[in-house]
Amino acid sequence: MTFAELNLDARIQSAIDAAGYEHPTPIQEQAIPVIKKGGDVTGIAQTGTGKTAAFTLPMMHRLTKGRARARMPRSLILCPTRELAAQVAENFETYGKDLKLNMALLIGGVSFKEQEVKLTRGVDVLIATPGRLIDQFERGKILLTGVEVFTIDEADRMLDMGFIPDIEKICKLLPPRRQTLLFSATMPKEIARLAKTFQKDPVRIEVARQSKTAETIAQHVVKLPRGDDKAKRTALRRIIESRDVKNGIVFCNRKREVDIVAKSLAKHGFSAAPIHGDLPQSARMDTLNKFRDGELQLLVASDVAARGLDIPDVGHVFNYAPPPKDEDYVHRIGRTGRAGREGESFTIVGPDDAKGWRGVMMLIKTDVAEYMPDGLVEELENLPEESGGRRGRGRRDRNGRGERSEGRGRGRGRRDREEKSNTAPAPSEEDRKDDQKKERKDRRPRDFKRKDDDLILDPAPDAVTGFGDDVPAFLK
Repeated sequence: MTFAELNLDARIQSAIDAAGYEHPTPIQEQAIPVIKKGGDVTGIAQTGTGKTAAFTLPMMHRLTKGRARARMPRSLILCPTRELAAQVAENFETYGKDLKLNMALLIGGVSFKEQEVKLTRGVDVLIATPGRLIDQFERGKILLTGVEVFTIDEADRMLDMGFIPDIEKICKLLPPRRQTLLFSATMPKEIARLAKTFQKDPVRIEVARQSKTAETIAQHVVKLPRGDDKAKRTALRRIIESRDVKNGIVFCNRKREVDIVAKSLAKHGFSAAPIHGDLPQSARMDTLNKFRDGELQLLVASDVAARGLDIPDVGHVFNYAPPPKDEDYVHRIGRTGRAGREGESFTIVGPDDAKGWRGVMMLIKTDVAEYMPDGLVEELENLPEESGGRRGRGRRDRNGRGERSEGRGRGRGRRDREEKSNTAPAPSEEDRKDDQKKERKDRRPRDFKRKDDDLILDPAPDAVTGFGDDVPAFLK
């Protein structure tokens, strides 16, 4: 099938032709006709399958008819990260360049003033992250009662990041008569429940998860005898030094690792910078631009932050460890070896990573060559373990008994002696008796009839005066 057979608006088809695409991907071929007709769709497809265009193209086709009103967007697209939202926005700009559709982008780290002007005039497409959208709605800047098409992109990532309650809240603010599109790489129970609750008779479109790696990528695995972070960082540096690396992406499983690995590389003279969700948007965009322009050699990233990045010419991919999800391995190394170019990938595997690596091997069903930089094994054998844990735990002798440092013991002895010397002397027998007498005296009941007590009032008179003959019943 060709895109021309999908009968999209002529202006959209012209933009597709200009971009050089002729045939739709499987998810596009199945989803576009259903979305064009206004039906709900549940799409299960991985990143890189063309799913973004699968909903943006037919959405633009539908929005060519109609007009936006002030503060009332006609369509809403929710994305889990700023990068993904920016990628969707680029998709609209690419294929909707000949259409008179207005678009606004609500993401953290970007000034709202410019977007507020667009929203006030009225937008056809609003792309946002959940938190930012709710914030602006509660400020009265947006009305969601005019949304005709609602799209949830990367729903499984939304679940991982804790956005499901926000999505449920947003769904309840939308008009009941709307088209709802949901796309996810996987379909856990929470996402299935979300689809069942907020979609009407959706068409389920599932594309088999990507398990094939590109033949242009030379894959390597570096199996280490020890798996502590210090050993892994050392191995990563030796791998990079042993190859001719023009540029590369280092993938880590946690944001904390992203920062630590980036600092370690920079400390040892490499041109490296981190990118993850906790960094300001301006800093992330600056880092990405430097990487694209060749000013930055290594980009250290998490999987979530890397989603939506479109960097065509990446020479190397380094996995600090196998990814938590096996299919993410395919997406990670797929950042290199694009458009017929050759690329290399290296995955560091410690003893604790063996199970995760076996899962990757079962998925890709491809032999991966083992690699070890010269002298790395010997270096790791002599490399001291990274210091950590609580301070002052002491050493242990051969019999297993704890041995505290001599200096600390002496210091504690001095402090103990000083505390004893500064302690007040014990009270004498007479002092104790006086204290007991005072205590007994304080316990005596207070004489409330003392005349010197200002709080004591004179007793009330027997007769009630001041009311004449009309004395209230409760006073009699």
